[in-house]
Amino acid sequence: MALSNEDLDTDFPHAARIWNYWMGGTDNFPADRAAGDAVAQVYPEIVRMAQYSRGFLIRAVRYLAEEAGIRQFLDIGTGLPVMQNTHQVAPDAKVVYVDIDPMVADTPLEGAATFVRADYHDPEAILAAAAEVLDFRQPIAVMFMGVLGYEPDDQVFRSIVSRTLAPLEADSFLVLWDGTNTTPEVVEGARRLAESGGVPYVLRSPSVLATAFDGLQLIDPGLVQITHWRPEDTAPPAIEAYGAVARKLPS
Repeated sequence: MALSNEDLDTDFPHAARIWNYWMGGTDNFPADRAAGDAVAQVYPEIVRMAQYSRGFLIRAVRYLAEEAGIRQFLDIGTGLPVMQNTHQVAPDAKVVYVDIDPMVADTPLEGAATFVRADYHDPEAILAAAAEVLDFRQPIAVMFMGVLGYEPDDQVFRSIVSRTLAPLEADSFLVLWDGTNTTPEVVEGARRLAESGGVPYVLRSPSVLATAFDGLQLIDPGLVQITHWRPEDTAPPAIEAYGAVARKLPS
């Protein structure tokens, strides 16, 4: 897919490119960097959060591929690739990445991975496109990695998740994390993001995030700070972001 000037508006910050900046990537523009810096001024931990979130992705995907036997991943709201992306952590798996940003959809990939340009508010369109690559008769891991905060309504947030999981086979998985409203500093950072022109990011409480996993079997240690989900460190740091991995049970 070739980008047009209409598709790519660099004058306004975009979530995928801001996150790319925090991750140390180069696929971003001055407006993205200005928005990212505005958040970091009041919540410097946002840069570490970006890095820790990649660690959570790596640990979760390794668990799914190596212990749960998952060979198919649907990574929704993936953002711009930086390092150790899903298809690199699970190189033997089929991976479908989904994002609305045209820069993401235009990124070349190697191996059994592909991009779909779509909005997570339309799970049915995402699933129809994914079905061209993934086998829906087999379990699939669906991933929402730090992206559902861009949906302000809690009911819609839950609907997006449930509608995406509804047609999947038992023993499919949900991997989800989001930033949480657990300190004043991170709340102020979200306010600065909106002020700088970025899409507002809603920080939910861990208890609200937990509702996305209703009816699923949480994998130990459950919904925890992302640094505390099966950490490699003996004393993992605290961070204002919670996530979990959960299995879809037979109906």
